Amino acid sequence: MVAEPIEADSSTPGFYTHQTPQHDLVCIGFGPASLAIAIALHDRGIKARVLYLEKQPSFRWHAGMLLPDARMQISFLKDLATLRDPTSKFTFINYLKSKNRLVAFTNLSTFLPLREEYNDYMTWCASHFEDDVKYGHETTSVSGTNGEDGLVEYWRVTSRDIAAKKSSTITARNVVIAIGGTPRIPMPVDGLESQIVHSSSYSAAVPHILEATCKSYSLAVIGGGQSSAEIFNDLQSRYPNCSVSLFTGASALKPSDDSPFVNEVFDPERVDTFYQLPPESRHQSTLSDKATNYGVVRPELLDRLYEAMYHQRLHEPNQSKWQFKIVPWREVVGFDKASADGRQIRLGLKNTSNGELSKSDDIFDLVILGTGYERKGHETLLEPTRHLLQDDRFTVERNYRVRYRKDAVAEDCGVWLQGCCEDTHGASLE
Repeated sequence: MVAEPIEADSSTPGFYTHQTPQHDLVCIGFGPASLAIAIALHDRGIKARVLYLEKQPSFRWHAGMLLPDARMQISFLKDLATLRDPTSKFTFINYLKSKNRLVAFTNLSTFLPLREEYNDYMTWCASHFEDDVKYGHETTSVSGTNGEDGLVEYWRVTSRDIAAKKSSTITARNVVIAIGGTPRIPMPVDGLESQIVHSSSYSAAVPHILEATCKSYSLAVIGGGQSSAEIFNDLQSRYPNCSVSLFTGASALKPSDDSPFVNEVFDPERVDTFYQLPPESRHQSTLSDKATNYGVVRPELLDRLYEAMYHQRLHEPNQSKWQFKIVPWREVVGFDKASADGRQIRLGLKNTSNGELSKSDDIFDLVILGTGYERKGHETLLEPTRHLLQDDRFTVERNYRVRYRKDAVAEDCGVWLQGCCEDTHGASLE
């Protein structure tokens, strides 16, 4: 049940009160992590006062990259419930059964469903918890409230109703922050925002910007990972007359490694070992595991792209004349207006093999950034609690609980982080 909000009073963080918090738990963000928490509480029959705050108007999972024929990169068995409780009603298999597609899906002989179908699965799961979710509410801060003993005994969570443009505050004994990442824009785009799109909004934004599907647009894709490769592939069919150049600072597009032994880096049991490593060892381990998920492309997509490149080579030996080009060794370091009306862009490039700077020969109607995400949004939300930290950094314990001083925050009151703890917990799905 959703409690009524109290009046916001951000001017007095940490004030003393006898008030009982409205919620046992507030989850900020209602993506896969918080949805998995909702399912676990349901499956275990835990009766708690829980509220989920989500800034999007409805449940959406990577909506900008729900491309035709795009598949998941992990097995459907690593869904929201199966590894924890295979008998849960919220398994992907039970979802298929409820949709009368279980037998048909089995005939596909695949562990990798379409991303569109997996999104539908999670939307189906989320629909069971609609009474506990406030959509269209963007959380702006979390602050502490002290009890009689001077310790923080609960948290004040302030959010903004995006449609009503009104802020309110609720209280909770515990808070989980699972807000995902924010698009990483590695270079300034001042004055060029309408010609530069991040992959997170690709499928929604591009059709509105490039309305004529038969027009000969000139397009650039930045990045060498899965998202960039998928967009590069999608543009070729979505705009068959356009020219597309993909720029990557690497020497080539590289394959992801999902072989069985390497895949064990995602095993929940690996967290204990990883967490106990010295910081430098954790860092080195993270770097060595990058090929599982960062700046790499699924081998089957690489094969498809190479075949398309080869088909061009068959008809035109001069690569500079190709309609679709992959440009290695080139890191994009800036953008310049290339036309008087500012509607076309020239790229500033850095040759990663020798450091030489140059400008792109081509000019582009649109640039799509596959440059990943930043995962530091929790620091902004928790800034009012910084004075409570052990060492002025938002580090977490093995159970993902933020390390606040024991003389500042009560034992039964805490903040937990999800989706931003790779430095301490590794790549595991736990």
